[in-house]
Amino acid sequence: MTDRHSGEPAGGAGAPPATRALFRRVVAINGLVFAAGTLVLALSPATVSSPIVLTEVPVLLVGLAVMLAANALLLRRSLAPLEALTTLMQRVDLLRTGDRLAGSGNSDLAHLIGTFNAMLDRLEAERSASSAHALAAQEGERQRIARELHDEIGQSLTVVLLGLKRVVDRAPADLREELHGVQETVRASLDEVRQVARRLRPGVLEDLGLHSALSALSSDFSQMSGLPVTKAVEPDLPGLGGDVELVLYRIAQESLTNIARHARATRAELSLAVEGGGLTLRITDDGRGGAVKDGAGIRGMRERALLIGARLTVDSPPGEGTRVSLVIPDTANRSAST
Repeated sequence: MTDRHSGEPAGGAGAPPATRALFRRVVAINGLVFAAGTLVLALSPATVSSPIVLTEVPVLLVGLAVMLAANALLLRRSLAPLEALTTLMQRVDLLRTGDRLAGSGNSDLAHLIGTFNAMLDRLEAERSASSAHALAAQEGERQRIARELHDEIGQSLTVVLLGLKRVVDRAPADLREELHGVQETVRASLDEVRQVARRLRPGVLEDLGLHSALSALSSDFSQMSGLPVTKAVEPDLPGLGGDVELVLYRIAQESLTNIARHARATRAELSLAVEGGGLTLRITDDGRGGAVKDGAGIRGMRERALLIGARLTVDSPPGEGTRVSLVIPDTANRSAST
C-alpha cells in the first residue's frame, strides 16, 4: 500500500517517528485480534459450511462481535492520551501558564504530547516577550502624558489661580463671591489633574518605595470612592526590582479600580506579605462577586504577572465578594539576584 502523492509506503520511512509508531501499533493490534480469532476458529470444533447453514450464523456473529469488541478495547486504550490532549487544547490559555499534559506510558504518543508541550512553551515565551514590549510602551506613554499634565496643564491652572487671586483682591464686593466660585472650580480642576498624573505615573513609588506607594494608593482610593481600605503590608519586605514593584503597584491599582466600578462593596482589604518563601499580594472585597469571565482589566493584570514569573488567581463566588491573589515565588532568590 503506497501513498499516491508521495509514492512512499503509508506509515513508512517518510512519516514522522510518532506517526510510524502509532501506525505500527494499530497494525499490530488488528493483526493480533485477527490472528487470535483465526486461531480460535482453527482449534474449535465449530465448522462453517458452504453455503452457510442457518444454525451457523449465530456462531459467526458472536465471533465477529468478540473480535470487534477486543479490537475497540485495545485501540481505545492505545489512543486514550489523544482525548486528554484534545481537552487540553480546548482549555489552554496563554495567560494561564503551566497547563501541560503529563507524559503518558504510551510511548507511541509521548512524542506528540512532548511536541505539543514544547509548542506551548514557545508560545508562552513569545506572548510574554510581546506583552513586555507592549507594557513597556504603555508605561512610557503614561509617563509622557503625566509629565504633560503636570508640567503644562498643571502649571497653566496654577497661573490662572494666581491671576484670579489678584483679580479677587481688586474686584468690587458684589463680584467677589462669583470670582471665589471660579477660584474653587479651577482649584478643583487642578487637584483632579494632579490625581490623574499620580495615577498615570506613581512618583511616590520611585521616590519613597512600594510601602509608601501602596499606602498612598489606599488613601486616595478611600478618599475618592468612600470605601474604607484595610491595609496590611509587612514593613520588612525583601528587596525587589523596579519592574516587580511596578507590577505589584499596578495590579493593586487595577484591583481597587475594579472594586469601585463593579463590586458594590462596603469595604476592601489589601495585604502584602511573605508566605512560604514567596511574596503574596491580596486584594479582597465584600461585594457581589460572580465575575465569570476575565475582562480587559483582569487580562491586563495576568499579562503583567507573566512579566515577573508570578501567578495571578481571581476567586469570585456569587454573593461572596472577589479575591485577587498575586504570588511571586522564590522571593529570597529574587532578592539575592537583585
